Amino acid sequence: MRVITGTAKGKRLVTPEGRDVTRPTGEKVKEAMFSSIQFLIEGADVLDLFAGSGQLGIEALSRGAKSCVFVDSAKVAQKCITENIKNCGFAEEAKLKTGDALMYLSSAFERFDIAFLDPPYAAEQLPVVLPALSKVMRQGGVVLCETAKNIDLPEEAGKLVKAKEYRYGSTKVLMYKRGED
Repeated sequence: MRVITGTAKGKRLVTPEGRDVTRPTGEKVKEAMFSSIQFLIEGADVLDLFAGSGQLGIEALSRGAKSCVFVDSAKVAQKCITENIKNCGFAEEAKLKTGDALMYLSSAFERFDIAFLDPPYAAEQLPVVLPALSKVMRQGGVVLCETAKNIDLPEEAGKLVKAKEYRYGSTKVLMYKRGED
């Protein structure tokens, strides 16, 4: 796995072993996700929830995001995220938060323009996490959720409204936008 473009273009990223902790986003899916938000990244505050290796947040930083908070509960993932942040030169722009996604969201004081959610497919945590996430998203903020194609997610979750849905083989990516207060 590598960074596709930007200041860290071509940097190789380490990933946790096995599929129990992470399910890395394929390059085709990652490129499509970033194409859909390409004009929103510059200067954005980003959240990479269920970060795994941190590849989505690191890609955003490489493309000009101002900051990224990475959240993951698995120690092996946290170690990979830390190594990848350091290797790509993003120590100043990145923060790693350890622990459960819902616990983080319930106490987060940061606000975000873009959020990536890529939990392990079997976890099916998105219907619970999305409403909590809507509280930390700025008005007009965009959330990209990656899941298995057979998982159905709500049209609305808190102040998040489903805007688009993309399918790539066995993967589905949903885009939510946060509405007005």
